[in-house]
Amino acid sequence: MDSKNERARDIEMSFIDKGKGNPIVLIHGFAGSKDYWEKIIPQLASEHRVIALDLPGHGESGMRKDRYSIEDMASTIKDLLEQLGLDQVTMFGHSLGGYITLAFAELYPQYLKGFSLVHSTANPDSEDAKEAREINAKKVQEDGTEQFIEGLSRKLFSPENIEANSSEIEETVKIGMNTTVEGLVSALMAMKNRPDRNHVLEDSELPVLLVAGEKDQIIPAEKTFTVSRQNIGEKVIQNAGHMSMYEQPEELVKVMKDFLAKI
Repeated sequence: MDSKNERARDIEMSFIDKGKGNPIVLIHGFAGSKDYWEKIIPQLASEHRVIALDLPGHGESGMRKDRYSIEDMASTIKDLLEQLGLDQVTMFGHSLGGYITLAFAELYPQYLKGFSLVHSTANPDSEDAKEAREINAKKVQEDGTEQFIEGLSRKLFSPENIEANSSEIEETVKIGMNTTVEGLVSALMAMKNRPDRNHVLEDSELPVLLVAGEKDQIIPAEKTFTVSRQNIGEKVIQNAGHMSMYEQPEELVKVMKDFLAKI
């Protein structure tokens, strides 16, 4: 799919802009890119205008020298929406993208018609997880990205789907290798330092969709479904790990479309 570039704040943001209708924004996960959504964009774009972007230091987007926080990335996305003349969107954030979506919903709710966390959580990192982020950042800085990306990519998929999704795993490795060392380290530190944002789910009156993978090894369902309210929908994608957009794309599209039809 053809990419576009727009200057947002101080960097060049790369994104896909496809389809017509009510706009939706897709934000990929850590060490990913807009290409994570490649299988489902055509189906969504048949009814909606789809913006799928590359986060700073990921894919084809640039990055300034200092590090980005989750809030910085939310602000950069706001700037991109303003550049595109979009007043209100529905935002879907996968994993890291979900953390950014929550920050966006807290800081800029007026830009949202609704939002969704896809294999993500409002919880902060545990102390063990924070320590692991530091270890991984050091590893990437000292040893480069290849071994880290290859190890991460296998964990993203359900163990039962490793063989069936071997080509998709190779694709996620290829995508991950386009993430710069600086982009990986910045994102690791951003995730480590993010606050608890369950209050956003507790306070927001916007329509919300929480999507979990039945066999997610990264963020199990109980860490996604942390707040239960009337405006919050919960969906479990069967036979999927952390990557339903690859493992069960048709089911994920159905869940997303059902949510969008209600907004």
